Amino acid sequence: MKSFRKELWIQSPDRMEFRNITPQVEEALRESGIQEGLCLVNSMHITSSVYINDDERGLLQDYGDFLERLAPHEPLSRYRHNLTGEDNGDAHVKRQIMGREVVVAVSAGKLDFGTWEQIFYGEFDGRRRKRVLVKIIGE
Repeated sequence: MKSFRKELWIQSPDRMEFRNITPQVEEALRESGIQEGLCLVNSMHITSSVYINDDERGLLQDYGDFLERLAPHEPLSRYRHNLTGEDNGDAHVKRQIMGREVVVAVSAGKLDFGTWEQIFYGEFDGRRRKRVLVKIIGE
């Protein structure tokens, strides 16, 4: 069995953003040479997320609106975490809702997606560089 590891670096100018990273993950899969196996993609930061869904602008806006209703950024005093001097208590909650990672089957050298599925990076405390791990194992 082979193993391949690559880090994607992402920097969002906005506090919250949803970015389709499927092309970068597909490129990593091509680099790996793996034809059959599994591909793990996970955010290596506790204020961002990796998830799978449809790449449709309205849906992405719906996610942002939904998350902001559930865990609004302000008032900052809403979160005990922010008493430490941070201002990202909401980002930790949003990450927990959206999830840390995804695993996608690799078949015939391609990500084995369902209809419309794409891999997204969700940023909830942007404006600095963050890493996404792509780990592929297989033959």
